[in-house]
Amino acid sequence: MKVIRKGMWCMLLLMLVAATTPGFAKIFYSKNEAMELAFGKNGQVEQLSLFPDEQEMAKIEQLSRVKLESGLFTFYVGKDQGKILGYAAIETGTVRTKPETLMVVLTPDGAVSNIVTLAFHEPPEYQPPERWYEQLKNRLLSEMDFNKGVQGISGATLSTRAGLDKVRKVLAVYQVMIKDKGKN
Repeated sequence: MKVIRKGMWCMLLLMLVAATTPGFAKIFYSKNEAMELAFGKNGQVEQLSLFPDEQEMAKIEQLSRVKLESGLFTFYVGKDQGKILGYAAIETGTVRTKPETLMVVLTPDGAVSNIVTLAFHEPPEYQPPERWYEQLKNRLLSEMDFNKGVQGISGATLSTRAGLDKVRKVLAVYQVMIKDKGKN
């Protein structure tokens, strides 16, 4: 009888620990939902896979000030009756120790029109609010810097830095691989 009680006590303790341990992972939108946010319900979405050469990779790193981990970039091109509505890139990276996924939406001419958090696995208090991302809209790549008017958030320094890096990377890839090659 004591063994059963001890086993039940251990089970209850494990359940209590599991119930009180914070689960931070939060997925806000699926890929399909994200594409609808970017281009509307009627937008047709085409995938554009980009493979920069060594020289283009170096240029992207120089412009973005971000070390690239991959030689493949995927942009989603939203179209309506053949007309380009804009571009979207989905970027995932580590904030502190856990990943964050952002969708960066660009106008047809490459200006930031929207930034949406698709998933955030750090504690919620580290997540920058949507209004923080608003300040990045329509800024030039050269202005995407805390020293050039981008405001940080106390307590979310790593999150804002990670978000800013993702936006700079998307803008640099767009400039080198789409704009400079006349694909827009």
